[in-house]
Amino acid sequence: MAATNGKEIFDLLREDLAAIEREFGGYSVSSVQAITEIGDYLRQGGGKRLRPALLLLAAKLLNYSGPGAVRLGAVVEIIHTATLVHDDIIDEADVRRGRPSPNTIWGNPKCVLAGDWLYMQAFQISLEERNLRVLDVLIELTKQMVEGELLQMEQLGSLISRERHLDLIYRKTACLFAGCMQLGAVLAGATDEQQKCLYEYGRSLGMAFQITDDVLDLTASESVLGKPVASDLREGKATLAVIHALEHCTPAERQKIQNVLEQRAFNGVTHQDILEILTRYESIAAAHQEATMYSERAVAQLEGFPESEFKRALLWLPQFIVGREK
Repeated sequence: MAATNGKEIFDLLREDLAAIEREFGGYSVSSVQAITEIGDYLRQGGGKRLRPALLLLAAKLLNYSGPGAVRLGAVVEIIHTATLVHDDIIDEADVRRGRPSPNTIWGNPKCVLAGDWLYMQAFQISLEERNLRVLDVLIELTKQMVEGELLQMEQLGSLISRERHLDLIYRKTACLFAGCMQLGAVLAGATDEQQKCLYEYGRSLGMAFQITDDVLDLTASESVLGKPVASDLREGKATLAVIHALEHCTPAERQKIQNVLEQRAFNGVTHQDILEILTRYESIAAAHQEATMYSERAVAQLEGFPESEFKRALLWLPQFIVGREK
């Protein structure tokens, strides 16, 4: 099968993604000025629009051509945006994608309510599909994300197990990827087996995405990330590479990592100190290997689907996810 690349994917989806952007802009307008301002600010902040792209690709893979894919593409991007608003408040973040986070401009109370409004707006828009299965998928993935955020808050500063961390990744990130693929399949009238395969593709892709994201948080520069490096450690979050190092390092090294997690600051321990520990035990490589494993699982889910330009795009995405630098 001929190779594909990011430009080809964008060209495949150009008109639909532009339509989603317009819908997103229209749907985030409220009679309350603060909500409209916050919605506009977030939309203009950009992002890869990867989640609506997944929904579009899943629908088109199964020859769907109706208006529902654009509508639901806007819905999933609105839900994703709402989670970012709430995440920045919970994490006390000052920067999002290289710009001041909304909570630093409008304050926490307004941003909490704006995030809530975006969630409700997303569900109201989804009702236009008149499809209970669509609502089932959206409600379930939103519950999973909220539960994931609460579970993570309970475990901040703790040395959690690899299994618990992977469960958090699923709840906070991968379930939305999986839901986007499933929504595209539902729109296209997919069989139960096709829905299952596309759901599993999205789940595996989301796991690879978040593990890679967590590695970049440790290794990339602030200019590339658009936020401070090692933000996860500063927030008390033990990600996969850190968990791997904790399983192999000396008691003294373990104490250094534990101090950063518990104090949520680099007091007497530098970011470079942590990187040296992670390098010594090949923990970054181990996390990258895990991401690669999930990307291969995603590819395997597409075996039974007919060849098409949309299948080529979905086959290319996992290698892009694990190879990206930001």
